[in-house]
Amino acid sequence: MKKYRKKPVIIEAIQWDGTFEHSEKIENIFNDNFTVLRDSSKWYIGTLEGKHIVSKGDYIIRGIKGEYYPCKPDIFEATYEKVEEEE
Repeated sequence: MKKYRKKPVIIEAIQWDGTFEHSEKIENIFNDNFTVLRDSSKWYIGTLEGKHIVSKGDYIIRGIKGEYYPCKPDIFEATYEKVEEEE
């Protein structure tokens, strides 16, 4: 089997605290067709593959093509590192 390395790309992400108030803040930050939906006791975000459950502590990522998807904290921390922004 061949091995592959993930290309270094910079993404935008925010860790959700599980509250409606924070979901509104996230909608304002991303500010482009991003919505957190609640269906009974579960929260969802729209992705390219349909709606996906997002849980407290999950990171919500905007990918390189503007797509959104949730990511569990342990996977996020193993995959991404913080980028220092240039002034």
